[in-house]
Amino acid sequence: MKVPVLIPRIFDHPHTYLSGRFGKVKSGSIVQVPFGKEKEIGVVWDNVEETKKNFKLKTILEIKPFSFSEKLIQFINWFSIYNLVPKGMVLKMFLGNESLLSENSDFKIKNKSNEKITFKLNDDQKKCFRDIQSFGDNFNVTLLQGITGSGKTLVYFEKIKENLNKNKQVLVLLPEIFLTSQFNKRFEDYFGFEPSIWHSKITKKNKRIIWQNINNGKISLVVGARSSLFLPFKNLGLIVVDEEHDNSYKQDEGIRYNARDMAISRASFENVPVILSTSIPSLETYKNVKSKKYNLTKLNKRYKNFSLPHAEIINLNLTKKNKNIWLDIKTLNLVKKYLDKNEQVLFFLNRRGYAPFMICKICGYKLECPNCSIFLTFHKYLNRAMCHHCGYKTEIKNKCKNSESNCDFQMYGPGVEKIYSELKEIFPKKKIKILSSDFLNKKKETFNLLSDIEKNKINILVGTQLISKGFNFPNLNCIVVVDADFSGMGFDLRSTEKNIQLYNQLSGRAGRFSKDSIIIYQTFNPQDETLKNIQKNKQDEFLEEEFLLRKQKNLPPFTRLIAFIVSSKNERDGFIEAKKIKKILSNIKNIDILGPVTSPIFKIKNNYRTRLLLRSPINLFPQKKISQVLKLLKVSKKIKLTVDVDPLNFS
Repeated sequence: MKVPVLIPRIFDHPHTYLSGRFGKVKSGSIVQVPFGKEKEIGVVWDNVEETKKNFKLKTILEIKPFSFSEKLIQFINWFSIYNLVPKGMVLKMFLGNESLLSENSDFKIKNKSNEKITFKLNDDQKKCFRDIQSFGDNFNVTLLQGITGSGKTLVYFEKIKENLNKNKQVLVLLPEIFLTSQFNKRFEDYFGFEPSIWHSKITKKNKRIIWQNINNGKISLVVGARSSLFLPFKNLGLIVVDEEHDNSYKQDEGIRYNARDMAISRASFENVPVILSTSIPSLETYKNVKSKKYNLTKLNKRYKNFSLPHAEIINLNLTKKNKNIWLDIKTLNLVKKYLDKNEQVLFFLNRRGYAPFMICKICGYKLECPNCSIFLTFHKYLNRAMCHHCGYKTEIKNKCKNSESNCDFQMYGPGVEKIYSELKEIFPKKKIKILSSDFLNKKKETFNLLSDIEKNKINILVGTQLISKGFNFPNLNCIVVVDADFSGMGFDLRSTEKNIQLYNQLSGRAGRFSKDSIIIYQTFNPQDETLKNIQKNKQDEFLEEEFLLRKQKNLPPFTRLIAFIVSSKNERDGFIEAKKIKKILSNIKNIDILGPVTSPIFKIKNNYRTRLLLRSPINLFPQKKISQVLKLLKVSKKIKLTVDVDPLNFS
């Protein structure tokens, strides 16, 4: 009997094998097959690929005790078409590597020794939960919108509990892996046992245990980053996407996809509901709510009626005198009031390192990455300059053109390490910690730091964007945005939307258990519309304004964008290839193609990058046609072509 088997490699079709002694093999069976001189794990697919060539068919070697559902196969097929990725590469994300299947792994639920904490929903939370229940258990999408600190998590916890009582599996997506430890504790307190955590940093052994026991239905709940979307659930009942607006759900390397959108798609194939939780939704979600495609339920008050922080704008044009000092005296006076009350303060700056660039004061040499067209960032704790794109590191010893000695570098712009240094001088007796990805490498260290913050053992935090996402610090009542102007920089048509969401999330970290809290914005542009909107604290007004502006200018979510990034070692080769791609894509009706142009960050990892942007009506689905057209394209081995459907990053 002929059997189609999809191999987790760059193939868009299954290969045909013989079932041999296994007779009839069901679709979805995970099998081992000979592939060239090797053995490969594959999945029996839903159709035999017919070919005119007369190949000698090989026979299946082994059937593994695991399988994929028909719904999962359908989702993989759709994911492949939508994101313009070969089916085999999508399958690879589900199968991982062979070690996941190497031996059977048992699983035991870890119950807490102490009793679970009783949480009571307030009237607003009860109403939201009743709304979610009324939408049913078949596929539907519900936006659970609530101001920061309103208790959205407790609402969807109730829905999770309902599914667990029905022996259904639940997936909770979080935007950052650093959030899983705090979420894990909240879950334990509520349910009395630990959820299964899934992200790139967990051990191979734990991955094998979780993967296998999800597939056999023994694990009921998974909390994870975007990769957890590719776990082989057997009896899925609910998907929750926490902080649905967060850009971290967009995978920008390797296979590019938006985990939020793919979670909704997977739920549609599984015929289960999705809850999108956020304080300010993405414009895409907002549009779907307005058109009644998604349901909406809202929490309008903070839990226990605590108020949101007061917004204070500090005009640096009036006060900032020293170019090397970034903390304003008025800011520091406000900060001191909270420190004197033994309350915590957070200084926010979305720049890692000590200084974002360096220039020699003598010869003017700018310290740049040799592999990428960007400046190097100086990291004081490493005493190295580093590239945040390729990882290149170097000592600060460039030979000065106008001197026999090394360059005398001047540091420009602050990073979190610079702000940390300033604060150590100003508040020498205070305990100060940096909270950024550079300083949160080990699970135990991260857990201990978060525990110390919660217990008020840390007085001052200095953090990057990571700090804005879901952390709950009970004693944090003052937040300082060091450089409110920097956030608007970048190559992004969504910058205004992102800034509103970011600052809203930030403000939500403060005043969760106090009526006296503040968020301070240091700026050279106090008339900025984003800051004005923040002061008004009327998010719905902003969403509607931005919605109408996007509609007027025919920008997403009112049009569809697909980016094509051509990378090559030779600048000219990439541009020529991009022009070829544009010519072949031009045969597709009802689309515009912009470019080719050089990418704003032209060189990354010694590859020159050229971009094309395809624009089509939102009701048009051009991927099928694009896929057919690209098959006619013979791309040189020297060229790498990346396709990004619904891009968020235009760098």
